[in-house]
Amino acid sequence: GDTVQTEQEKIPARPVDTQIFLGAVKAMVRDGHDIAVTITGNSMSPFLIHGRDQILLHKISQPLQKGDMVLYQRTDSQYVMHRIRCIKKKQREYYMIGDAQNVTEGPIAESQIAAVVTSVCRKGRWLKQGDLMWEFFRRIWLHMISFRSPITRIYTFTTGLIRGRKRLEN
Repeated sequence: GDTVQTEQEKIPARPVDTQIFLGAVKAMVRDGHDIAVTITGNSMSPFLIHGRDQILLHKISQPLQKGDMVLYQRTDSQYVMHRIRCIKKKQREYYMIGDAQNVTEGPIAESQIAAVVTSVCRKGRWLKQGDLMWEFFRRIWLHMISFRSPITRIYTFTTGLIRGRKRLEN
């Protein structure tokens, strides 16, 4: 299997159940620790890419807002990190959507939200609220739900062409 290289020895990497792992992460965040987690899944692309990018999870210390990315637990116990699309404050209900999705999920109760994402490591560079890419996805992409699919297809096609061209040049 896979191994993790240390200065002293090779340590075999062991798969860990996602529910158990994220349950432990949730507990550490609740205790005040900031935890970096590598993204799995494709629901937050094109902003965050599976296996490449990381998120920094933080204890919720101020009111959540539309556009915030949060880790929450569904009623079936599955953990998900998506963006808040809408908040019904009186009911304390949240409606979520992934950046690659066009269907809103909810209501999500406030008690189901475990952490807020305060920064992301995208392509090896840490970004936080206020950075151009962060704000684009938080403020503009969030409102472009009906256009996401065609835009993503065009983006994927053009980046594929660019990569192919670069390979031919090398």
